[in-house]
Amino acid sequence: MATYFPSGKSLEQHRQWHVIDANGLTVGRLATEIARILMGKHKPTYTPFLDTGDHVIVLNASKVILKGDKLDDKIYRRHTGWPGGLKEISARDLLAKNPTRLIELAVKGMLPKTKLGRAMGGKLKVYAGAEHPHGAQKPASLQVAAK
Repeated sequence: MATYFPSGKSLEQHRQWHVIDANGLTVGRLATEIARILMGKHKPTYTPFLDTGDHVIVLNASKVILKGDKLDDKIYRRHTGWPGGLKEISARDLLAKNPTRLIELAVKGMLPKTKLGRAMGGKLKVYAGAEHPHGAQKPASLQVAAK
């Protein structure tokens, strides 16, 4: 008896495109659903060491919400590599300046920290508005429950 093993060509043929409207959705709950789809955990052919996930397009990233005091209390930090190069930005400022980055960082934190995780993250497309240039891929609309 042989174990089913998805091959490279069949993986590419079975990748689908999904569109999620982020208007009024909580960032964390949205990010968990996106990460699940990018990893392929929603498919019966899920394999932990292969990229079996689908592509995800997120629209209206500027209209997501954060619960509680996270808009002011949550701080995103990065370092430039130079002495004294720690840069900080609050979630409120990041949402105003670059709303797509807020969702990308939330999803990136939920993906594996490996080459495979970076490949999965490459299938995420986030847009601040309601328009996207991926109409040729015929993406299907995906509803995420707002709790």
